[in-house]
Amino acid sequence: MRYTVCMQESTTHKPIQIAPSLLSADFMNLERDVRLIETAAPDWLHVDVMDGHFVPNLTVGPPLVKALKAITDIPLDVHLMVDNPLLQIDWFIEAGADSLTVHLECAGRPLGRNAARKQGTSVAVSELAAPELLVELISRIKAAGRQVGIALNPGTPVGLVLPYLDRVDLVLVMSVHPGFGGQAFIEDSLNKLWIIAEAARRLKPDLLVEVDGGINATTTPAVVAAGANLLVAGNAIFGEADPPAALAAIRAAAQTAPAQSQAPQTIPADND
Repeated sequence: MRYTVCMQESTTHKPIQIAPSLLSADFMNLERDVRLIETAAPDWLHVDVMDGHFVPNLTVGPPLVKALKAITDIPLDVHLMVDNPLLQIDWFIEAGADSLTVHLECAGRPLGRNAARKQGTSVAVSELAAPELLVELISRIKAAGRQVGIALNPGTPVGLVLPYLDRVDLVLVMSVHPGFGGQAFIEDSLNKLWIIAEAARRLKPDLLVEVDGGINATTTPAVVAAGANLLVAGNAIFGEADPPAALAAIRAAAQTAPAQSQAPQTIPADND
């Protein structure tokens, strides 16, 4: 699929960072895969934590983060897809997470939902019912000296995250419905990336604009053109015969994006 963009107000792209997602690595040989990908000098290792409630899958917990911290110096980008992040952040801080990202949606609905969602869907909110929860999460992570991020799912309007840009280190745009790897990129994610990147240029120039889902050498130029500067890629790296070469191909693809900020031709009204 081709992602069409048009020229808007120009900015210079920040250096592009890449975070291989360990969700797509071989868990029976995880240390081997970490050592292998280290040869390609990734900027982060992305660790997806799923609780089987916020998303319809169950993955890893603090013991794995602690084990990773013991074998690599690559910073750990820990993405908490959980119903109760306030109860869990201290576990991951103690385990050694260098960055913790919590979901905007956890402050938009009651915690402790019992029913897991089906593949191809994800929680979306239209307003924050408990903004104080989000503020507390941000404060506690920052107080521990870790980088803090906010993630938003495909159905959540991007405007909800904009008031928090100056409080966080990164914003993660989910470009697939979280829970499973190997999904196709959701094109409307380009709209969100551009809006966040343009707002960050004025409010938080050093913000990391992260994108996760369907990222590969084909989709990379469009997301970079829209303003993303931290790319999470799982299957496109670990699903290839030569993961270091696959990571290098994504880096090379990022260099083909225009050196000026570009925006999608159409920005839906519900993202304003």
